[in-house]
Amino acid sequence: MKTSEHNNVAVMCTALQKSFGEGSAAVQALRGVDLEIHTGELMMLVGPSGCGKTTLISIIAGILDQSEGECVVYGHDYRHMSQSAKTRYRGEIIGFVFQAYNLIPTLSSAENAAVPLLVRGANRREAIEVARGMLREVGFNDRMMNSMPSQLSGGQQQRVAIARALVHNPKLIVCDEPTSALDHETGQSVMELLRRVALQDGRALIVVTHDARIFHFADRIAKMDDGHVERVVKSASELNHNPYNPGDPQ
Repeated sequence: MKTSEHNNVAVMCTALQKSFGEGSAAVQALRGVDLEIHTGELMMLVGPSGCGKTTLISIIAGILDQSEGECVVYGHDYRHMSQSAKTRYRGEIIGFVFQAYNLIPTLSSAENAAVPLLVRGANRREAIEVARGMLREVGFNDRMMNSMPSQLSGGQQQRVAIARALVHNPKLIVCDEPTSALDHETGQSVMELLRRVALQDGRALIVVTHDARIFHFADRIAKMDDGHVERVVKSASELNHNPYNPGDPQ
């Protein structure tokens, strides 16, 4: 069920800028982004390819450093953290669902889902058991947990990726095009799963997408273009039925 009031801020971006390269070859990916994301909220980022969506979530997730501006995640400003502290904080607080799944082909589903715990030094047997429990949350049975990625469908691989993103109980879940390779029914199922599992216990969920079929799952939608957040709306109907300008690549 969507929340109507948000009292707690999960992410606060203020005048966020990011450029790649230097001098005349510099490319400005973000041009002063202001965005607030609340706990208990599913925020979608939409807009044409190249508008800065992936750059923005990479800064929020602590993968990239901004050039200017502030990005505060659950009260922590990355600029005031050492690289090791930032890496540790990111590993504790953020779960990332990659567009290409990024499963390790030589590991089983349960082993893939356990990776964030193993990286943090957890006991292997205990980590696998926690991962199996999370895989049950996303609809896996015991046989599927022992399957290798090559034995799984796209939708099943996506569920392993989601379990991996959630297994360490992060506060912020960031998803890059989670339904782009899925058929309509599977995509709807994945989004229902994300809403049910991710939006618990003061968490927040950010989804980058081009998939208009899933817009109705959002609490709010931020439309981006040319490195800016142009506006934030509560439903896709407020985007004039199309979050892209005519002629923009989709």
